[in-house]
Amino acid sequence: MSENTAAVSLISEGEQYELLASDDRTSFVLRSKADLSVARLQGEDAARFQADYETVKQQFPDWKPDQALAQLWDQGGYSWLATQEAD
Repeated sequence: MSENTAAVSLISEGEQYELLASDDRTSFVLRSKADLSVARLQGEDAARFQADYETVKQQFPDWKPDQALAQLWDQGGYSWLATQEAD
C-alpha cells in the first residue's frame, strides 16, 4: 500500500474478494483476488461505498462476503476505480 493510505484492517473476506477499512471508516480497500485488482476508496468515494455496503448488507443479510462484495464490485461500479496490484 502507498504511504498516504491509512492503516486498514480486514472487514470482510471471501475466496474472490476482500474488504479492508480504516478504523474511522474514512478509507476502504476493496480487492478482487481473481483480477489481482484493488480499489482504494477515500473521501466521497469512501462515503458512497460505506452507504452502498450497508445497503447491500441490510437488503441481503444472508449473503456470503463474496456475494456482497461482488455486487459492489460489479453492479456498484467500484471495479472502475480499481488498478492492478503490484507484484
